[in-house]
Amino acid sequence: MTLQQEIVGNAMQMAVVNLHPGQTVYCEAGKFLFKTTNVTMETRLSGPNNGGQQQGGGGGMGGMLRQAMGTAMQVGQRMLAGESLAFQYFSAQGGEGTVGFAGVLPGEMRALELNGTRAWFAEKDAFVAAESTVEFGIAFQGGRTGMSGGEGFILEKFTGHGTVIIAGAGNFIDLNPADFGGRIEVDTGCVVAFEEGIQYGVQRVGGLNRQGLMNAVFGGEGLSLATLEGNGRVILQSLTIESLANALKKAQGGDKQGPTGGLFSTHAG
Repeated sequence: MTLQQEIVGNAMQMAVVNLHPGQTVYCEAGKFLFKTTNVTMETRLSGPNNGGQQQGGGGGMGGMLRQAMGTAMQVGQRMLAGESLAFQYFSAQGGEGTVGFAGVLPGEMRALELNGTRAWFAEKDAFVAAESTVEFGIAFQGGRTGMSGGEGFILEKFTGHGTVIIAGAGNFIDLNPADFGGRIEVDTGCVVAFEEGIQYGVQRVGGLNRQGLMNAVFGGEGLSLATLEGNGRVILQSLTIESLANALKKAQGGDKQGPTGGLFSTHAG
């Protein structure tokens, strides 16, 4: 059954979800806004996939141990990624119910439909809510991909069937690298989400020469750019968390990054 949802608002959007009896949606802790009284709320450490294993994975001590180990691995991955340790689950009882969700930054939201053929990847903290038929996971992209740009990347991964709702900062733009010669280069903080099949990497801003150093020190981008290659949907955001944090610090008189920005900027956190 397709999840009935509507994204409303402008500068700070929210998703209003209509649940049919027996239908379940889950969100990251802290993304819930409101619900009708016939919608139950339950907080769990396990994701939807681990919950399904609990019902069909066999009983006894062996089944309980497998369930506990699966939950511990999920929680450990989310903790390493800096994500919320728990999920909140909402189910309608005795009739249709309504639940509201929102992100944590001023910006847009987007509902993605998964049909089981392609996964979606999103930036850390982009996840808001999803049907219980959508599996939430963590994808660690490091090694040569991350280290070539001087940093590693942790992405959220969504698989299965159903609707997943994500949020970002500022305004969204949808692009396909195939429409631009097969490759685009963007600020690392502007990537919101992309389909499976898109190759995500990092590259240095210029070479280790005079112009490369000028780009890194005075260009405002630091040492690296994200690269997105292939044929598929990419969602970018117009506002980065770092630029928002720096603007707020500057307004409060606490901006210490000086005139250069870029490599010498003060990172939030």
